Amino acid sequence: GDAVIPIDVDLQDPIEVIPHLIEKWQAGADMVLAKRSDRSTDGRMKRKTAEWFYKLHNKISNPKIEENVGDFRLMSRDVVENIKQMPERNLFMKGVLSWVGGKTDVVGYARAERVAGDSKFNGWKLWNLALEGITSFSTFPLRIWTYIGLFIAGMSFLYGTWMIIDKLIFGNNVPGYPSLLVSVLFLGGVQLIGIGILGEYIGRIYIETKKRPKYIIKNGKKNG
Repeated sequence: GDAVIPIDVDLQDPIEVIPHLIEKWQAGADMVLAKRSDRSTDGRMKRKTAEWFYKLHNKISNPKIEENVGDFRLMSRDVVENIKQMPERNLFMKGVLSWVGGKTDVVGYARAERVAGDSKFNGWKLWNLALEGITSFSTFPLRIWTYIGLFIAGMSFLYGTWMIIDKLIFGNNVPGYPSLLVSVLFLGGVQLIGIGILGEYIGRIYIETKKRPKYIIKNGKKNG
């Protein structure tokens, strides 16, 4: 078809929204997101964890994803074909769909409460989904060890310098335990810096193995 609209099988998402999605697509949008106007039908914990996830993901990952948007959306044929060309096996679809890009529009709607049954997407599955989303589009979890190592090594170096000055200039005795602790912390910080540098290279290898195209051609013309 010229467009694809995925929707959850429980039909919590109202099909009455579909004509509005099609209208936006016919107006020129490559992707039309169905965005929940509120999450009042969800529990407080689920609302807060979803809010934290979106903030964290959009802070450390690229591209950013629209908040309160699930799989319910309209995708043009071009978007679908671009996704099919991606060689990745583990796909975080929210991130992939945002990465593919194109002209995007949004339609707001209110989701009704579940009529029957309970959601099979429990807290453990949501946690794993959040980890997959962050690690699929960010190397920050690897890079952060470099920053932690630099901080620990820097603080221990400054404290060690102060102990030397305190001994040489003021003549105060330096107990054994603080000097030993400084040495251990400094070496630990250096080790974390090394781990962080390795993480940088591993992150680059991880990105390369995904083989995502550098750009997507929307329209092309051939000469002759």
